[in-house]
Amino acid sequence: MNIEDYREFCLSLGDDVEEKLPFTAFRYASGVLVFYVCGHMFSFFDCDDFSVVTLKCQPERIEDLKIQYRCIVKPFNMTPKYWIGIDVNTAPDDLLQELTRNSYEIVKAKYQKHG
Repeated sequence: MNIEDYREFCLSLGDDVEEKLPFTAFRYASGVLVFYVCGHMFSFFDCDDFSVVTLKCQPERIEDLKIQYRCIVKPFNMTPKYWIGIDVNTAPDDLLQELTRNSYEIVKAKYQKHG
């Protein structure tokens, strides 16, 4: 999946998805595009090096995913207890989409306002 297709996929997950470049003040992270739901990150990657997407994941799934898929790598700059990295060059598109939707749903469920 290329960067534009992935961006469009993230934006298609819901009307509540926002995209921002929040780290422009930092030299090595100025090109990091972050997708948010309920004001919290669920996916991000470096626009200048679209090789790894970092996603939220259930801690109990992470080890199994690492065993099952070689494309699951260390998350960029996040705790590996709650986040995974996905090598987009080797990941099947359907897996990338499933894990991105999963990340969106985890964050939305945690932070959406009830009422």
